[in-house]
Amino acid sequence: MINLSVNIKSENKSYPIFIESCTVSALKEQILSFLNGKNFLVVISEKVEKLYGKELGFDKSQKFVLKDGEKEKNFKNYKRILEKALKMKLTRNDAIVAIGGGVVGDMAGFAASTYMRGIGYIQVPTTLLACVDSSVGGKTAIDTNYGKNLVGSFYQPDAVFINPGFLKTLDDRQFKSGLGEVVKYAFIEKSCRCGEDLNLTNFLSEKTSDILNRDEKTLSKLIKICVKLKISVVEKDETESGLRKILNFGHTYGHAIEKITNYKKYTHGEAVVEGMKFSFNLAVKRNLIDKNYKFFADDVIRKFNFREIPLFNQEKMIELMQMDKKATSKHIVFILPTDYSTVEEFALLPDEII
Repeated sequence: MINLSVNIKSENKSYPIFIESCTVSALKEQILSFLNGKNFLVVISEKVEKLYGKELGFDKSQKFVLKDGEKEKNFKNYKRILEKALKMKLTRNDAIVAIGGGVVGDMAGFAASTYMRGIGYIQVPTTLLACVDSSVGGKTAIDTNYGKNLVGSFYQPDAVFINPGFLKTLDDRQFKSGLGEVVKYAFIEKSCRCGEDLNLTNFLSEKTSDILNRDEKTLSKLIKICVKLKISVVEKDETESGLRKILNFGHTYGHAIEKITNYKKYTHGEAVVEGMKFSFNLAVKRNLIDKNYKFFADDVIRKFNFREIPLFNQEKMIELMQMDKKATSKHIVFILPTDYSTVEEFALLPDEII
């Protein structure tokens, strides 16, 4: 078992991250042991429930099954989760357990942060994207008609249980979606100020086939590297007032792709990959990097054969990016590469992007 921990100094809070391939029944025992007799509500992905529901064996009365897809991250389901918690008479000493991908984690976390002004919360990510990114760091949110993650909170979990075994049954497209966020970490590694040279770019190049074949030992190491980078950033900047903004590399343009296609055509990871490609092009045009680094980045991305995404109406994309929660009244905020595995924040006017 790999044990990591997150230490949030501003809240004087520390919580463990367990990375271990084990049986689902053993995972359940670990969760119950950590809860130590607390009452709890399990918010679980519909796909995970179908695949592992019987093996997990949680009682129907303590489960809320959330349908899959970004469109489910809405006010209606948020309200339904709260009503389920109220019906169960959860108290401030109890907990919500999120078992699923990023949508489940975001929804359950936001519900936990607001139910009785905050109750216990455990993350059990079952997708690669959630394992390497969204399960760690305490970002919770729901979507609105105006954009993604515009209503939410920073609320740290009490523990994160990562079982790479879940990734065996993840469909190929969702696995590749998670790899989009993994590649992101390779391009921002030096800016994460980890204090440890993890060489993620080299790891991706050397272990490409093992990663794509989902070798569990390789995936455990890959997840560990990404989580270490995420921890380094979150510990230094929990609420995205500075350093944590670098985690949005590829996301400004990526979120606009998701919005313009109504969250139905492309996965989050696919959109982020396209956003990174857009950012590299923009960085070359602004003379922040030379073309050799862009060609190198293109080669890294090409190794994983991500889905190609066409160009969209320029004016509409700029309008959507101006609605991004990172934008200011006049500027659109981009995280752009400035050197090998190094990025910085830039506030650009629409004319500068065109």
